[in-house]
Amino acid sequence: MTAGTPIKFLKQPTSEAWVKQALANLNTILLDHSHCERKAAGVAINLMFRYPSNTKLVRSLTAIAQEELEHFDQVNQLLEQRGIPLGPLAAPPYGAGLNKQIRPQEPDRLLDSLLISGLIEARSHERLGLLATHCPDQELARFYRGLMASEARHYGIYWVLATTYHDREVVSQRLEELATVESELLATLHPEPRIHS
Repeated sequence: MTAGTPIKFLKQPTSEAWVKQALANLNTILLDHSHCERKAAGVAINLMFRYPSNTKLVRSLTAIAQEELEHFDQVNQLLEQRGIPLGPLAAPPYGAGLNKQIRPQEPDRLLDSLLISGLIEARSHERLGLLATHCPDQELARFYRGLMASEARHYGIYWVLATTYHDREVVSQRLEELATVESELLATLHPEPRIHS
């Protein structure tokens, strides 16, 4: 079992230990995927509310929010078909750890919010690709493969937005810092299987 090709923006590839843990807990991963899609839509909507005068941001994130909600619905249909009830799951430390890096003052807050969203989408793209490659359940493998392009497009959009509202050199330097934190948060495998654990 090998990790996938390196993904732009990510400092370290996902470990084989995560792949094995995920494949041994596919129902939990699927349920967590539902939570991730809902949260991703919520993040896009919250950014639109926070920055309503940033026209390009609003237009781009409207499209992302709509797509994330479509994916949320698709995952929920799979859960229903498989008899997996919707329910709460304890969040891994990943999201909270990244959100702690968001600086409170503008324009830093917008930059950090966009780059962290981009990093999360990049990691989702990588991990859905690993599931598509290694998942023995062919229906799930096809499903994950079908979502990969969306995740890649989303992290590209967050990067474009970051460079729209901030100097490219500043964006690149901050991305380096945040990408290092992102990889450190995943360096130790969380005992509970999650998309970002």
